Amino acid sequence: MTEIERSLVKATLRGFNRVTILWLVSQKRRSGYEVVKEMKRLTGQSFHSGVVYPLLYELEQKKLITGKWVTKGRRRINYYSITNRGNALLKRLHELFEMPVREVLKDLLGEKHATSKRSTKRA
Repeated sequence: MTEIERSLVKATLRGFNRVTILWLVSQKRRSGYEVVKEMKRLTGQSFHSGVVYPLLYELEQKKLITGKWVTKGRRRINYYSITNRGNALLKRLHELFEMPVREVLKDLLGEKHATSKRSTKRA
């Protein structure tokens, strides 16, 4: 992958970081560490805590997620959950992607072509 391609991939992922984090904590309560690990698993890209934690704090400040400190042994861990406001935003984003943007993403991911090929094979 060229430097230009790497840069474009990074910029694209960066644009989805907040939404991805919001979606992750909507699935279940997660610590910041769990969010970092899931982001890497989902994207295949390494995410440093210096990138993820400021986004968690920003989402919490905007009242889209809420953190709750839990003591486990000698450690205190902040577990994040989505708020009603965060759920409403996720719903609006879902509706946005139901529009034509979804078709563009499907085409980009090759889903439209896979569907066409399947229906051609059946005919």
